[in-house]
Amino acid sequence: MASVSRLFQLSGTCNNYPWGKKGHQSLAAELCKNTPGTNFTINDDDYYSEMWFGDYPDFPARDLETGQPLAVLLKSNEEKLLGSYSVEKFGKNLPFLPKILSIGKALPLQIHPNKSLAAKLHEKDPEKFSDTNHKPEIAVALSQFELFAGWRDLNQISPMFNIPSLRRFVPEGTNLWNEETLRNVVRELLKADEQTIQKIEEELKQQSLEDIQKLGYPSQTFELLQRLQSQYSATDPGLLIAILCMKFFILEPGEAMFIPADGIHCYLSGDIVECMARSNNMLASGLCPVADRDSADLFSETLKIDSSTQADNLKLPAKAGKDGYTTVYQPPIGEFDVVRVDMPAGKEDSVWNHKGPTLVIAISGEGAILGDGKELAVKPGFIFFIAAATATKLRADTDLQIYAAALR
Repeated sequence: MASVSRLFQLSGTCNNYPWGKKGHQSLAAELCKNTPGTNFTINDDDYYSEMWFGDYPDFPARDLETGQPLAVLLKSNEEKLLGSYSVEKFGKNLPFLPKILSIGKALPLQIHPNKSLAAKLHEKDPEKFSDTNHKPEIAVALSQFELFAGWRDLNQISPMFNIPSLRRFVPEGTNLWNEETLRNVVRELLKADEQTIQKIEEELKQQSLEDIQKLGYPSQTFELLQRLQSQYSATDPGLLIAILCMKFFILEPGEAMFIPADGIHCYLSGDIVECMARSNNMLASGLCPVADRDSADLFSETLKIDSSTQADNLKLPAKAGKDGYTTVYQPPIGEFDVVRVDMPAGKEDSVWNHKGPTLVIAISGEGAILGDGKELAVKPGFIFFIAAATATKLRADTDLQIYAAALR
C-alpha cells in the first residue's frame, strides 16, 4: 500500500437543510462546487445549508485523489496523521469538526448536551444521539451574522414578565429572580398551549418599543418577532424564549462567538465558519416542527445558566499572531483553535507546524500551500489536511484568506 502524504487535498460534503440559503446565494454551496473532480453542481431551486469537511460519518470529507473517507485514512495512519498527542488525548479521530454554514432562516432553538448526558442519551437512543461526546462550538462570521445566544440579564428579563399574559409563568412568591426562576420560566413557556403563546405575542406587540428598549431589548424586537413568526409559526414557544430571554447579536466579519456545551443558541442569518468538538448531538425546543422538539423537561433541566452563558461573556476575542498574517480564536476547551490567515499578494511565509492535525479551507484569493515536499494550488473552496508536526508554508498570488481548525 502506498504511503499516505502528510499534506493532501480533501472534498467536503454539502447538505440541504431548509434553513440554508437558496442556490448560488449559499456560500457553502459555492465553496463546495469549487472542489475539482467532484461533479457537485448547484440547483437554484434547492437550499444549501452546510459544508462539512471532517471525519464524522455524517457528510464526511474525502481524500480528493483516492475518494477514500478521511476517517479511513486516519484509522490506518493514526500516529502519522493525527500525532501521538492527539491520539493519546482525544482518541483515533479528529477531535474537532469544522463546517461552513450559510443560513437563510432561523435554525432550531437548541443546546448541545454535555458529555455525561450525551453518553446517557446515546445509550438510550443511538440512532438520534449518534455519539457520546460534548459539542462546545465557535462561530466566526464571514458575512454579517445574526443570532440569539446566551441569557439576557435577569434584571432585564423580569420586568417583561409583568405583562399580564406572562405573570402566570413566574413562580408564586418570587420577589427576586435567580437562575432557577429563569429555568422554571423557560420550562413552563415550552409547555404552554398554542392559544397562550399567541396571546402573549399579541400582548408583546402592544408594548411600547421605547419602554422595551429602556430594558435593554433591541430596536429590532418587533421585526424579529414578525420574522420568526413568518418563518415558523405564531404558536412556536421557542420564539418567546429567544425574544424574551436571550440576547440578540449582530456580528461583523471576523467576529466570533463561543457556545459552551448546554449553552442555548439560535443562529438566524449569515455565513459562518463553525467548528465544534467532534459530535452531532442536539436538543431542540422550538423554531422547528413539533415532532422535532425534545422534552421540555429534559431541555430546561439541561440548560446551562451561569456566568459562561451570560450574553456578555460569549463573544470570543481574536488574538493577533506574531507574523502579522494570522488571527487566532482560542475557545476555553482543549479540542481545537480556529486560525484565520489574511496574506497579501506576493507574500510567502511559514504558517503551520502544530502538534496535532489541521484542516484548512480557502475562502478567497489564490496561491499555494507547500509542505511534505509538495506544492498544491489554493483557490476558494479548496480544503487541505495537514498532519501533526508538518511544517507548512503559504504563498499568496493574490490577497488570500484561509481558515483552519487546528490542534495546536
